[in-house]
Amino acid sequence: MITLADRLLATSARRPSAAAIGDGECRADYAALAASALRFAGVLRARGVVAGDRVALVLPNRYEAVVACYGAWLAGAVVVPLNAQASRRELAAWLAHCEPALVLAVSGDAEAEAALELKVAPDRRMLLGPRSHAGWPEAAAPSPAELPAGPGVGSDLAMIMYTSGTTGAPKGVTLSHANVAANVGAVVADLGLAADDCTVSVLPFYYSYGASVLHTHLAAGAHVVLEPNLVFPHLVVGTLEREGATGFSGVPSTFALLLERGALEGCALPRLRYLTQAGGAMTVALARRLRQRLPGVRLHIMYGQTEATARLASVPPARLDDKPGSAGRPIRDVRLQVRDEAGIVLPAGVEGEVWAAGPGIMCGYWRDPAASALALRAGWLRTGDIGRMDAEGYLFLAGRRSDMIKTGAHRVHPLDVEEALLEHPGIAEVAVVGVPDDVLGQVVSAWVVRRDPDLCENAIRAHCRGRLAPYKIPRRVDFVSALPRTASGKVRRASLARPEHLEATP
Repeated sequence: MITLADRLLATSARRPSAAAIGDGECRADYAALAASALRFAGVLRARGVVAGDRVALVLPNRYEAVVACYGAWLAGAVVVPLNAQASRRELAAWLAHCEPALVLAVSGDAEAEAALELKVAPDRRMLLGPRSHAGWPEAAAPSPAELPAGPGVGSDLAMIMYTSGTTGAPKGVTLSHANVAANVGAVVADLGLAADDCTVSVLPFYYSYGASVLHTHLAAGAHVVLEPNLVFPHLVVGTLEREGATGFSGVPSTFALLLERGALEGCALPRLRYLTQAGGAMTVALARRLRQRLPGVRLHIMYGQTEATARLASVPPARLDDKPGSAGRPIRDVRLQVRDEAGIVLPAGVEGEVWAAGPGIMCGYWRDPAASALALRAGWLRTGDIGRMDAEGYLFLAGRRSDMIKTGAHRVHPLDVEEALLEHPGIAEVAVVGVPDDVLGQVVSAWVVRRDPDLCENAIRAHCRGRLAPYKIPRRVDFVSALPRTASGKVRRASLARPEHLEATP
C-alpha cells in the first residue's frame, strides 16, 4: 500500500517545481513542501515522538498545517486535527481524550493557549507565529532511510478526527492509512483530478470534507490555494479568478452565500470545470440556481461521513436532472444498503437506515469500544442517516435519524419541509427542527432567513398549504439574520431547539 506521505515524496521527486500550496505570500512547490515535511519529521524525532504517538494540530488552514500533517505521517505519528475555532472547554476535552505527545497551536490564540495550560505539559507544546513559513529550525531533516517503515494495511492509524456537533463525551474517529489512501484514491477517480488542476480551499482541514479536498488534490499532484476569506465572498471569487482555479468545493451555505451576495455576477472563470458539494444536503432549488449561474461547470453532489473517512456516494453531473435530490450512487469499492431496525435489507423505495461498507470505513472510535460496537456491525457502518435506494442504486436521504420530528402520530423529515419552504422566492435560508410540545410531543418549527424583509409568518404558511401535508406545516416560524452553524458550515439544529434559543427568538 502506498500512503499519502509516500505519494508526496514521489511527486516531489517526479515534479519538484510544480506548484503545491499557496498561502497568501507563502508559495511552495512540491520539492519545498516535501522538504518542510521531512524537516518537521526531524523535529518530532528530536522531541522524542515515536510511531503511534498523537500529534494534535490546533491550526487554521495554513501552510504549517499541511506540513505538520505530512511530517507527522513521515515520522509514523497519528495526526489529530482539532477545530481551531473551538472553545477552551472543547479543546481541553479533546486533548485529554487523545493524550498528544505534541500540540501545535498559534501563539496568541487565547482559547487554545488556555486549553494547553490545562491539559498539556510545556515541553509538549509548540506555538507558531502568525505568518506562514514552516522553517522548522529545531532539527535537521532525516533521510528516508531514517524514517519509520511505511504503515501497513491493518490497524496503523493515520488520523483521529473528532466529529462536529456532538454532545457529551468526545468522539474521535480513528482512520488508518489504508482508510485514507483508499478514500482519497476513489475520490480522485470520481472527480477525474489531475496534476494540472488547481483548487481554492475554504473548508477547514480539521473536518473530513476539508481534509479530503486537501489530500485528494495533493495526491493528484495538483495545486491547493488556501483562502480564509469566505466571509467576503467577492475575495473568494477574486482568488478563483487570479489563480485560474479549475475546481472549488463547499457546503450548501458556501454556494448560497456566493449566490446571495452576487459574488458570481460578471466573474471570469474560464478554467473552472468542477464544483463539489458535501457536508449536508443541497436543495434541488439551490443546485439549479448554481448550475444556471455557472453553466458548463460540472457540479458533483456528494455524500459521506467522517466515519467513512469522507466520501461514500456521488451523483454524476450528467444525472443531476433525472436524479434530483439524490445523494448519489456508491463511489468505487463502497457498498450501501438501506436496512430496517432489525438490520434486514429493505427493497428499493422503502425508507430505513443507511448502512455502508468499504475500505474507507473507520477502525472505530478512539478509546470507546461501546460506541464502536454500536456503529460497526460485521464490517458495516450504521450511518444514522435515513434514506431509500431507487432501482438503479441511487440513494435519497431523508435526514438524520436523530433529526426526525415526532409530532403526534406522524414522523416528519426536516428536509421535506425545508425543500418546500425554499421554493418561496422570499426565503434565502431555512432550518426546520422539532420543538417540545406538551400535547403533540414535538411541533414542526422553522427558522427563516428572509430575502424579502416584508415576508410574514402567514405568507409562509399559505405557501406551505399547497405543498405539504397539514401536519408538516410549521406551527412556529422565527425570523433570524443568520442560522447557527459549525465551522464546517453545517446548521446546528440541536442549538435551535434549546430552551435558551427559543426564549431568545419569540
